[in-house]
Amino acid sequence: MSPEPELRLVPSHEGADVDLLLQQVSRGDSKAFDALYDEVSSSVYGVARRVVRDPSRAEDVTQETFLEVWRKAARFDADKGRAKTWIMTIAHRRAVDAVRRSESQKRQDTYTAPDEVSHDEPADAVIEAEEHGAVRECLETLTDLQLESVRLAYFNGYTYGEVATLLEKPLPTIKTRMRDGLIRLRDCLEGAR
Repeated sequence: MSPEPELRLVPSHEGADVDLLLQQVSRGDSKAFDALYDEVSSSVYGVARRVVRDPSRAEDVTQETFLEVWRKAARFDADKGRAKTWIMTIAHRRAVDAVRRSESQKRQDTYTAPDEVSHDEPADAVIEAEEHGAVRECLETLTDLQLESVRLAYFNGYTYGEVATLLEKPLPTIKTRMRDGLIRLRDCLEGAR
């Protein structure tokens, strides 16, 4: 049977002396660090949340802040201000850095990934014109009913039923003419290559 986990008491409303706790943390006292975290973590998270807006990113900023507090606690100078102010300044600076990194990444993503790259626009234009010309020539080989059916269905977006109604022909006739016309177009375009 495993031992019961150790319970940590959350400080009461009177609060701990953050200056004293930071002084103990500067000497490597991990229990003092736990108490310091309990005392100011919600304030640090609040500052981070207001700046970065995203809750999970605010948690990351809070963690980064306390890591920096642990590493730099010995550098804190009580003559220049209060410990809590020093910690909150670190939190704010870390949060602003997180926003800047995020904005920089968004700008970089926008500028480095063009949607489409054309290396030879004049050649692309010539190829497109040739393809359009070949399609026009092949369309001229269709019968009038095939041509009108294909134009209505493929260029104007009508359904086969709508094409039959517009041309006043039975649906099976339109389907047959459409199939025959498409086969003729395919054969013509394959021969043009």
